[in-house]
Amino acid sequence: MRVLCADDEEDIRTILGLALSLDGGIEAEFVENGERVIARAHEGWDAFLLDGMMPGIDGYEACRLLKADPVTASIPVVFLTAKTSRDEVAQALALGAIGTLPKPFDPLALAGDLRRLLGR
Repeated sequence: MRVLCADDEEDIRTILGLALSLDGGIEAEFVENGERVIARAHEGWDAFLLDGMMPGIDGYEACRLLKADPVTASIPVVFLTAKTSRDEVAQALALGAIGTLPKPFDPLALAGDLRRLLGR
């Protein structure tokens, strides 16, 4: 399963990489912002894992753009965000995300949590 992950914090990207590498069936690549997600969106991903708050195009806008593009509209989007209030989760779902995972996350459980949301 190929997952494109976006987070503006390098240390979070490093921890995400280590956490997702624990699952040999997940091939994750990492970018630092929503602009890079959109630029690489057509590269055959199985899912997008987006931080909600990033400079420039944030995760919410990236999700809106992905869902508006016929090529990427059916690819699942999951948010990994510290914003986990009911309203913020509802906003992510309204944009077309299939769910959210909280930050901070448990690195040992992250791959399993992601797979559960994706139904894989």
